[in-house]
Amino acid sequence: MNVLIVFAHPERQSLNGALLDVAVSALHAQGHQVQVSDLYAMNWKATVDRDDFPGLKTTDRLKVAAESSKEFTARTLTDDVKAEQEKLLWADTVILQFPLWWFTMPAILKGWVDRVYACGFAYGVGEHSDSRWGDRYGEGVMAGKRAMLIVTTGGWPEHYSARGINGPINDLLFPIHHGILFYPGFTVLPPFVAYRADRTDDAKFALLERDLRMRMSALTETPPIAYRQQNGGDYQIPTMQLLPNLEEPGVTGFALHLQNRNK
Repeated sequence: MNVLIVFAHPERQSLNGALLDVAVSALHAQGHQVQVSDLYAMNWKATVDRDDFPGLKTTDRLKVAAESSKEFTARTLTDDVKAEQEKLLWADTVILQFPLWWFTMPAILKGWVDRVYACGFAYGVGEHSDSRWGDRYGEGVMAGKRAMLIVTTGGWPEHYSARGINGPINDLLFPIHHGILFYPGFTVLPPFVAYRADRTDDAKFALLERDLRMRMSALTETPPIAYRQQNGGDYQIPTMQLLPNLEEPGVTGFALHLQNRNK
């Protein structure tokens, strides 16, 4: 299996860096091929601007989606972006690894998504009509590939529980799981989350290492998050609202988009 890890932490000697070493070691031990995009080491350019579109005339107004689509089709996107797109096509499984900063991913990783997920590559694909709203949310270029998150956070597990002040961890990660991974077609696995990162001693790290090695060994067997597919018959088109007969009493928000909740 081919595995791409997109790593976003500025300190290689961090807990995140140690967990990266564990993941790579565990995957290699199983005979998998691994590529790591270490964004800070690569000095990854995080902002989308006119320099991303070499074919754009200086007198033209920048319309990011339209220009992204045009230059993706013409294969004239910048070399760094094309290299990451090739890695995504190569990979059977993609892992995004990062510290949870201000309830989301670091800016450099969001910038990787912004630039690499070009129109025509990760979105804007498939038929758009009165009966179909493109190939997305379970379909698309990444369909058939698996993806997951490895996340560290300074807070306690209780802080990210159903009654925790930070909100449930799965709710905080929903925009990444559902929007960044499921949208272009990935099958999304549950995240691996290491809490209280700055309070990790040798004994705690040994447990984290054991658990992460187990997760890496079960990538192909781990049941995915059961998101509803856009074109699977659960949503009205073109409003993209869940069909009334599929609603459950008391279920609102992100949980609406999980199927077979009572089975």
